[in-house]
Amino acid sequence: MQEHRVTVARSARYFTLGGTEPREVWFACHGYGQLAARFLEKLRVLDDDGRCLVAPEGLSRFYLTESPTERRVGATWMTREDRLAEIADYVRYLDAVYDDVLGRLDRARVTVHALGFSQGATTVSRWTAMGKSPIDRVVLWGGEFPPDLDLTRADFAQRLRAARLTLVYGRSDEYITPKVLARVTERLGAHDIPYREIPFAGGHELNEGVLKQLAEG
Repeated sequence: MQEHRVTVARSARYFTLGGTEPREVWFACHGYGQLAARFLEKLRVLDDDGRCLVAPEGLSRFYLTESPTERRVGATWMTREDRLAEIADYVRYLDAVYDDVLGRLDRARVTVHALGFSQGATTVSRWTAMGKSPIDRVVLWGGEFPPDLDLTRADFAQRLRAARLTLVYGRSDEYITPKVLARVTERLGAHDIPYREIPFAGGHELNEGVLKQLAEG
């Protein structure tokens, strides 16, 4: 048995909310099993005339339940199967969305943010390090910094140093435990990647108060 590969063109969608001449563009990557439009609704508190919110959707969709009466659909950025190819695909995809959005704007006048929630946090981390899109600020919310991202690569580490990195997590988040957080911050510190932490009272969820805090800078 031999494995073969072909490259194909396919359709991918993203959703936007906000002004057409923004001072800020926020790329928001959803978590596992979510859809972009529903995730974007949770970020509506950030919507104003000076901010454009962009929510790309993971390239792989699936049914969340087996119930024949409620066939809810979610999306994922990747699985462990053929993972390196899926990572490369979504990095190229996010670069394409970036070009599509920023191509209509004066990049010099716009601050670009990338927010990733849960699985979207690892997605945004890899995109920042491995992609070609300059990102000014990165927010990793309720998700782990990818442990396999090679920070000994000078170009990866430099891109992450150039982005203002913020770690947001609920103090009762069952996924971002103190042990996980310590592992993440130790790696970032070892490679001189600056960051700040914003903990809040809550679990694996978005928090309106923290979103407003992030919007204020």
